[in-house]
Amino acid sequence: MEFGMFHQFPALPGRPQKDAFEEAFAQIDAAERWGLDVMWLAELHFDPQRSLLSAPLSIASAVAARTSRIKIGIAVQVLPLCHPLRIAEEGATVDQISGGRLIFGVGRSGLPRTYEDYGISYAESRDRFGEVLDIVEQAWSQPAVSYEGKYYSFKNITVAPKPLQQPLPPIRIAAASPDTYPQVGERGLPIFINARYGTFDEWVPAIREYRAAYTAAGHGRGQVYLRVPTYVAEDEKRAHAEPKESLMHFYREQAQRLRDSMSRAGTRAIEGRAERLKRIENLTYDEALTGQVLVGTPEKVTQRLRELQDELGIDGILAEINCGGLVPHEQVMTALRLLCEEVMPRFH
Repeated sequence: MEFGMFHQFPALPGRPQKDAFEEAFAQIDAAERWGLDVMWLAELHFDPQRSLLSAPLSIASAVAARTSRIKIGIAVQVLPLCHPLRIAEEGATVDQISGGRLIFGVGRSGLPRTYEDYGISYAESRDRFGEVLDIVEQAWSQPAVSYEGKYYSFKNITVAPKPLQQPLPPIRIAAASPDTYPQVGERGLPIFINARYGTFDEWVPAIREYRAAYTAAGHGRGQVYLRVPTYVAEDEKRAHAEPKESLMHFYREQAQRLRDSMSRAGTRAIEGRAERLKRIENLTYDEALTGQVLVGTPEKVTQRLRELQDELGIDGILAEINCGGLVPHEQVMTALRLLCEEVMPRFH
């Protein structure tokens, strides 16, 4: 099983942005020392109270320069907001700088407001996503790009540099809407699932569809990676108490984002936000702990991961150790160390 940490460089209320960057890089340095497989970098825009990570490939270059072993994942690059040639150049540059450690996670994002701020219609996001991904793959794997689409048209353009990993770096796609799962399976790419609320077994039908499409297209079994709120402490009492404020803050923010997105055109039916909003508005902490989270001692988290391997067939996790962004730095470091030193070895 692959173990990664999902990082969004959370803002620190009442403290300089410089401190937030310093703490985030200290955690990344520790992950490198303690043997974590992947550091995953978010892409979030125009929300300074939540996150400072708006330029994941820039941060990925910094991570590449200060580490030598850990893989560097993007979770996820919001492709419809990107110019395909520029993102192909920047991604390949990171792969070269890192010595071939880039994992290129991509998605559409569930935040329509970001699209509006960028002047792009969210209704176009699916088609734009497909075009940008096709062009990036061609730019990385072919001598030149020639493409004729609805939004982009290029003729015989050579992108440099090429990525170090050939024919291209690993690409993974975030899935949210039901029809995405078989589409990604047909394409033969690994998939991200974003765990939040409800129970893990709710993912069984979607994963089954993904793997059926993957196999039918002749690609094999397919790989599933779970982004999940995670917290590990030395005893159960601390594991439950320490992330409570942050995790509940996260759920309150999620509810507000869903309410906001439902007020914007073209999103309610596409993403099923009304149903999700209803589920989290009255969520209690005790209910959250029995749902889609990994919270507990190293032994308990290990046991739950083994169950998820059996139930869902997951191939790895993106542990969101500071879900909500309010867990103090030292507690994040302890949880990360326990994950690396006491949970990971039981799966490697």
